[in-house]
Amino acid sequence: METDSRAHAGGATVVDPVSGHLLDGRYRVGRRIARGGMASVYEALDTRLDRTCAVKIMHPGLGDDAAFAERFKREARAAARLNHPHVVNVYDQGDDPDLDGGTLYLVMELVPGHTLRDVIRAEAPMSPAKALALLEPVVSALAAAHRSGLIHRDIKPENVLIADAASGGGIKVADFGLAKAVSADTQHTATGGVIIGTVSYLAPELVVEGTSDARADVYAAGVVLYELLTGKKPHAGESPIAVAYQHVHEDVPPPSRLAPGIPAYVDALVARATARDRDQRPADAGVLLHQLHRVAQALAGGVWDDEELTADLSLAAPLHEPVVDDTDAFEILPITPPSTGPVAGPITGPITGPITGPVTGPITGPVDSLEAPTTPHPILAPHPLRAPDPAGSDEPPVRVVRSRRPRRSRRGPTLLIVALAIALAAGLGAYWFGWARYTATPGVIGLGQKAAVAKLDHAGLDTKIGTPTYSEDIAKGHVVNTDPAPGARVLDSGTVTLTLSLGKERYAVPDVAKMTVDQAQDALLAQHLGYGRSILRYDESAPKGMVIASNPASGSREPPGFQVDLVVSRGPRPIHIRDWTGQDAGRAVRALTAKGLQADTSDQQYSDTVPEGRVISQSPAGGVLHRGDTVSLTVSRGPELVQIPGNLSAMGVEDAKSLLIGLGFKVTVDHADIYLGLGYVAGSTPDPGSMARKGSTVVLHIV
Repeated sequence: METDSRAHAGGATVVDPVSGHLLDGRYRVGRRIARGGMASVYEALDTRLDRTCAVKIMHPGLGDDAAFAERFKREARAAARLNHPHVVNVYDQGDDPDLDGGTLYLVMELVPGHTLRDVIRAEAPMSPAKALALLEPVVSALAAAHRSGLIHRDIKPENVLIADAASGGGIKVADFGLAKAVSADTQHTATGGVIIGTVSYLAPELVVEGTSDARADVYAAGVVLYELLTGKKPHAGESPIAVAYQHVHEDVPPPSRLAPGIPAYVDALVARATARDRDQRPADAGVLLHQLHRVAQALAGGVWDDEELTADLSLAAPLHEPVVDDTDAFEILPITPPSTGPVAGPITGPITGPITGPVTGPITGPVDSLEAPTTPHPILAPHPLRAPDPAGSDEPPVRVVRSRRPRRSRRGPTLLIVALAIALAAGLGAYWFGWARYTATPGVIGLGQKAAVAKLDHAGLDTKIGTPTYSEDIAKGHVVNTDPAPGARVLDSGTVTLTLSLGKERYAVPDVAKMTVDQAQDALLAQHLGYGRSILRYDESAPKGMVIASNPASGSREPPGFQVDLVVSRGPRPIHIRDWTGQDAGRAVRALTAKGLQADTSDQQYSDTVPEGRVISQSPAGGVLHRGDTVSLTVSRGPELVQIPGNLSAMGVEDAKSLLIGLGFKVTVDHADIYLGLGYVAGSTPDPGSMARKGSTVVLHIV
């Protein structure tokens, strides 16, 4: 099996041309996950429905024949109608003309996990109970197929898929209808023909006659059961022809031969399912399923030796000649030894003597030379009574045949008739009470209620509706299971209880906003949902510890026990601030606003030390705030300016000084260039009428 879409040849990496192709404009083909004799399987994305699926792409050439292509499509449609929880769903089929000139493909359900072959490699041989538990879903799927008239023809561990735990761990059978579609286009002949299916699981009639029915699937299921019990295949050979020959000429050995301790009725079940005479096998998988359930019940009950069950499952005993015990009259006849010469002409009747070579196919034409062995075949040769030959005579052997009826007493016939009558009555009673008044429960799982009731009514059975249950696989209103189970015995005109599906069990996620975490957990439990984890998130309006929302959101419908995460408030987001004293007030306002804070610059003051437009002080000066909090900034207006009075000239020096000091200036007196001693102001520095910083010095010039 290949699991990668790349192969290495001659040291170079060769890319699978199918990977990456948009099949039929819908299915984006991904990596190759398996490769077989007829097709390769790829993981793909259905771009229309946005779901992952598996695409089986037939190898180029298989679809060239129009008749085969039509058969393939017909069988794919039949498989798609097979709705069963243990059958891989078929979604679509088609023919992509852009891929290798036209390629048939089949779109199926992708089952992530492993195959039954992997389980056999890791765990076989295994206990009978576990082997039957693994085989029961396979046989159940086959029973549903046989009821629909569909034969699988390629049952083997590789076609049994076991989903991983994350996907439910279910068991599903793949490739329904594919083998039949292919085999319809081929002839199962001994010379130059093709045998569809894996040789280790082929029924004898497929090898000899090239024909098959539901009993061929039963045979393959029996071989799989043998392999689960022993870890080995029942027949082995150096070539496929040698293995096929053994299927025709050798019985499957009892599993207990390799795995001692297996109950006799389990050996009998394997022998019955793999009988070379298909008339001795269960008629279809539904009958085999019933037998399998009986064996499983015996194992579950701890019954290790059940003679009745073993006898029911055992193959019919071969007929033997009666032992001759009276010696009053015999006739001695010579026995003709088997011919050792060639057989000329066609064989038109049954072969009564042994054949020394393998027969690889049906004999349909003249046989020019068939050489019989000198030693009779242990199965085909007769087993006559031989007369003693103490002298070692060369005369041919003889057989003893009674020539006349022995004498009987008169009481013998009467007693014999009475005994036969009693035995017949007892047998008829046992047959009636133990079997004849029972019938097998028809399979109705997956059917709608009306269809199931109609089918059971047609079988002469009454119907009762039991308590419905949820199902992940069966649609709402359809049958999930029955009591008795499909294939189990039920009295004629008895009652079958139907359990209908409620659909997928889903519960709405409650609205947990504004609850505490404890309250939210209680609300989830009340809805049959689980609590996952708390996701902490800052929120400006919700107090710390309050639930803000859920993931998934409220109203979403989830399966029971689904883990719902809670989004919990951490309170308002903390904001760290810096001290903007001495910095540009406009820049400080922009930075504080960007963090969601309010900046208050209403307090503006004159400052002789801080330039205009810069921050004189800040409150608070630092620390942690939250969105919406206010930071107060005292902004400098620069130094305060006062106008020097314009009427200083001609004022007395003392009056001028008093006026300027009153305005906040400092005053000094200086004599003018022409000083007359009058004591009047002639001018000032700065000039009268100009603006000067409050607190600065004004020089008065006097004359």
